[in-house]
Amino acid sequence: MNGADTVRVRTVLGDIRPDELGVTDAHDHLFLRSPRLPGRELADVVAARAELAAFRAAGGAGVVQWTPYGMGRRAAELVRISRATGVHVVCATGLHQAAHYDDERLTALRGDGLARLFVSELTEGIGESGARAGLVKVAGGFHALDAHARWTAKAAAEAHHATGAPVTVHLEMDVLDLLCGELAVPPHRVILGHLNRSPDPVVHRQAARSGCYLAFDGPSRAHHATDWRMPGAVRALAEAGFADRLLLGGDTVTAGARSVDGGPGMPYLLRRVRPRLEAELGAEAVDLILTANPARAFATDWR
Repeated sequence: MNGADTVRVRTVLGDIRPDELGVTDAHDHLFLRSPRLPGRELADVVAARAELAAFRAAGGAGVVQWTPYGMGRRAAELVRISRATGVHVVCATGLHQAAHYDDERLTALRGDGLARLFVSELTEGIGESGARAGLVKVAGGFHALDAHARWTAKAAAEAHHATGAPVTVHLEMDVLDLLCGELAVPPHRVILGHLNRSPDPVVHRQAARSGCYLAFDGPSRAHHATDWRMPGAVRALAEAGFADRLLLGGDTVTAGARSVDGGPGMPYLLRRVRPRLEAELGAEAVDLILTANPARAFATDWR
């Protein structure tokens, strides 16, 4: 068998061929807990299942959950609701900014413990859940790299080199430079998120020229200027030749943002964002962004 025959997307129910992933929300959260969002946790299993079912009913087939280690992923529940709804779910390992954790939890992972954790969750599984992670999520600061960001990026790079896993990161160019420069992660294995939060065409072009994937996620934030700027930004990148690197996601981070709780939620991506982008780019380009691109971005020849 050659490499193309063995490339797979790693979901919580097992590895699948890239062409099985289907229409994909490339950055979202079914479960999430953080001290920075007190009382707004995504922890309701019934609501998570209903949200995933609503996404399926809108035409969705795959969801990539970027919730990393220690932030309430509930991997065992992901297995159950993926099986119940028929939606492919890709789960993350990784680590967010230090503010999302208590010091004791991070201290236990110092040294090479973090890289070992990432590799274990990618290859052996997440606790007793029966699920393996399919990507590594890291984050830094918007303007600079602190020691925590360097530590997590180094661990993510080590995990990538050991397994082939894709690495996701927010729109933080310093982290991207570190990952793809000093740490030698190939740019096409990196997914850069939150481009909509900084609608600067120069930054967008810089990121695109790096060769990484570019995710516009969280387009349904109420009253955000980035919402109406997003279609133009996507069109500009597509016209510049980067259509095959673009991804879309909902990035639902609080219970009130779920469609089943009165918010836009995952279905909004297909119900409202998709037709808006089709008016800007045409249906063929949007199909590429929602289906073919995530299939390539999150697939790898796993080691």
